[in-house]
Amino acid sequence: MAIDEKQYNEYDASRPDIKVPDSGEGSKDETSIVLVAVRFRPKWPPSHYNAGNISLMDTEWVVVPTDHGIEVGRVMGRPVIIKMPMKAPLPKVERLASTHEIELYYRNLDREMVARDVCAERVRALGLSMKLVRVESFFDGSKVIFYYSAEGRVDFRELVKDLVKILRTRVEMCQIGIRHETKMIGGIGNCGREFCCTSFFNDFDPVSIKMAKTQNLPLNPSKISGICGRLLCCLTYEYGTYLDSAKDMPLLGKSCDTPAGQGKVVRRDILRQTVTVAFPGGTQLEFKNSDLEQHLLLQKKKAQSSNIDKRKQKPIKTDKPAAHSPKQKRSEGRQGKEKKGPERSSDSKESVGSSKGRVKGKNRHNKGRSVQSKAKKNK
Repeated sequence: MAIDEKQYNEYDASRPDIKVPDSGEGSKDETSIVLVAVRFRPKWPPSHYNAGNISLMDTEWVVVPTDHGIEVGRVMGRPVIIKMPMKAPLPKVERLASTHEIELYYRNLDREMVARDVCAERVRALGLSMKLVRVESFFDGSKVIFYYSAEGRVDFRELVKDLVKILRTRVEMCQIGIRHETKMIGGIGNCGREFCCTSFFNDFDPVSIKMAKTQNLPLNPSKISGICGRLLCCLTYEYGTYLDSAKDMPLLGKSCDTPAGQGKVVRRDILRQTVTVAFPGGTQLEFKNSDLEQHLLLQKKKAQSSNIDKRKQKPIKTDKPAAHSPKQKRSEGRQGKEKKGPERSSDSKESVGSSKGRVKGKNRHNKGRSVQSKAKKNK
């Protein structure tokens, strides 16, 4: 819910000349509304509503819709005009509360105090290990919700039966954690202000120890933990800003190229944008992140210029024949074999023909000897 600085004007209900701007002004995805904060119980965080065309002033009583029906609340501060996306509309204030509805509101508060005392007495009587934190009664009196904290599961069936008989209404038991308990009880934090969860939080965002490390905070549990014993919720406020500021900075423990040489990053100051680098000799120097970025750019430009100079250098001519690669030698050998192939084939044909003639001559000579030998035998 972003507030436009130009439209951040107080909405004065006593002046009829001030009008709510039309939704057509500005972006098509945004609309201008009159935002008002309403508190349902003392010390509860306020809820925000769209006042619409209703003229409201500080401390006025209004009727607004909630998840469990209508409720009566009190306006906190003067309404303001803001721009909001049309996809996330706020619920509107229904009307100003009447005198009768305000009386019912105070009767409801008395009913909650009576229900709290009754529940605490029955818890002691039944010996249940649970801590009653808050009691909330619906405006129409249809249900009473008891919020409690406990280390484990609690068998409160007998307790619910007794409460239903005494209060004559529906009863719901809701177990909560240590964070919600602190939010409901309230108090003053280490900073001297009221708890954030009590004053304006509606839901809790996840908090991790990594957020404290990123912001260079001391990892002392007493300094980064709240009254509830969990990590401070305010660690999430500036975490995104620290991440954006540290994007272009070298990481801790990594090597870093500096104008003084190669070193290792041992410390970073994200707000001042400085880096402390340790060198092999044991010396430590602090550099601005902008100086390191300029140094890296100069190194890249030098490397690119050297590569360009190498490409521009012409090859040196020599009288020696150019060396051939193994592939070229193989191709030349194959071509030579193909040229010599036909000559060898003709020679081989001549040699084959001469050998055949010799064989035929020998056969004829052998036949003649055999004929002569047969003739002598016949004689």
